[in-house]
Amino acid sequence: MVKTVRFHEYGGPEVLRLEDVEVGEPGPGELLIRVDAIGVNRAEALFRGGDYIEPVKEFPARLGAEAAGVIEAVGPRVTGFEIGQPVSVLPAFSMNDYGVYAERAIVPAAAVVHRPEGLGAVEGAAVWMPYLTAYGALVDVGGMRAGDTVVLTAASSSVGLAAIQVARRVGAVPIATTRTGAKKDALLEAGAAEVIVTDEDDVVERVLASTGGRGAEFVFDAVAGPGVVDLAKVVAPGGTLFLYGALSGEPTPYPGFDLGMPALNMRTYTVVRETTADSQRLRRATAFVTSGLRSGAFRPVVDRTFGLDEIVEAHRYMEAGAQVGKIVVTVDH
Repeated sequence: MVKTVRFHEYGGPEVLRLEDVEVGEPGPGELLIRVDAIGVNRAEALFRGGDYIEPVKEFPARLGAEAAGVIEAVGPRVTGFEIGQPVSVLPAFSMNDYGVYAERAIVPAAAVVHRPEGLGAVEGAAVWMPYLTAYGALVDVGGMRAGDTVVLTAASSSVGLAAIQVARRVGAVPIATTRTGAKKDALLEAGAAEVIVTDEDDVVERVLASTGGRGAEFVFDAVAGPGVVDLAKVVAPGGTLFLYGALSGEPTPYPGFDLGMPALNMRTYTVVRETTADSQRLRRATAFVTSGLRSGAFRPVVDRTFGLDEIVEAHRYMEAGAQVGKIVVTVDH
């Protein structure tokens, strides 16, 4: 029996319970991981609340798609992994099938990568969702390259900060947006070429001024809702507005007709459906991220850690939206 976070109904953070659950043995294609650290993501809050891109199929339900730990058992037909190896678990499965909010967890071997030398458990749980999301959308799908400009909303999130570093690595120019000035200095220190405070500045004017009137080749938006109209105004002809989240909770219009039918590409992106579900894309993505970690170009930013028994507090802190970087839950053994 291992301590495992489950929830028996949709709701806020208070529905999360730490329960004793039988973990079992890994089956074909699976690994048993001793979980040392867990990356907390917005997707888990949405799944818990019934607002995710897929509903819970059966209660009690589990949570978690990103973790770091050590292999404790190897299932049949698994190659390339051995007991005792430090690894990270990637967001490459449905939380209806697996969950890593636990002391130990069975996960598909296809969702596990060896942890680069020198990368601790906390950092190893803070890397993959942010960097795979940023790389997968902007570089692999979008083709971002040197000289391009990318506008980032929710820039102080772990994905936003990773996108700043990914843009810098390929020679692109990251422009960060943030609602208030409280996080401006942190974003500049993180590598943003410019920070636009949306409560004080006109986003359209600032982006067009920064790009000589051309606009940005990419907008990477986690908010969606009515704000996409202004974001669409700053997309350069033929550029792409990526929607990878919907933090606003409001309906999202398609602005192309109201803006006079510009050459606007507007599409959604999810890392689980486009990057980690495709073995070739995942291979390219993990190679890119691992290379960045080894060179020092990528440095995961951890805002705060909580214990597994503080999972309710961790979710409340995430929903408050005050963090800069990743929230990580650690597991004592």
